[in-house]
Amino acid sequence: MYTFIQKFHSGWAYLALLLLVIAVANSLIGMSSKKEFTAKDRKIAIFGLIATHIQLVVGMILYFVSPLGSAVFGQMKDAALRLTSLEHPLTNLIAITLITIGWSKHKKATTNEAKFKSIAIFFGLGLLLILSRIPWSLWFK
Repeated sequence: MYTFIQKFHSGWAYLALLLLVIAVANSLIGMSSKKEFTAKDRKIAIFGLIATHIQLVVGMILYFVSPLGSAVFGQMKDAALRLTSLEHPLTNLIAITLITIGWSKHKKATTNEAKFKSIAIFFGLGLLLILSRIPWSLWFK
């Protein structure tokens, strides 16, 4: 079961990252071209939001069934273990919180530019945080 969850978490990450990149790019294009915020733009952003939330739930399940969850406090000197057991989960939790804030702020915005801007900024910050803490050495094995 652990191996399946780990593979699913790794595979779903590609989809979540792709949808985030598309949402950020779409928002930047919409903001710069001064276009109207349409249902298509909303769907693109919500797919990114949903994909990251699914990734969070699967990651939390993985964290609590893996041996890494209990290894956090004893192995802070090992950089690879610290990345996968502490830095990756905490940073990604912050990133997904920012993405959720961006979604909420976009719903309260009244102008098209403000809607695109909140998604571009908060989803973009979340994407950067996620990319900064991906254990790349494990992805390319």
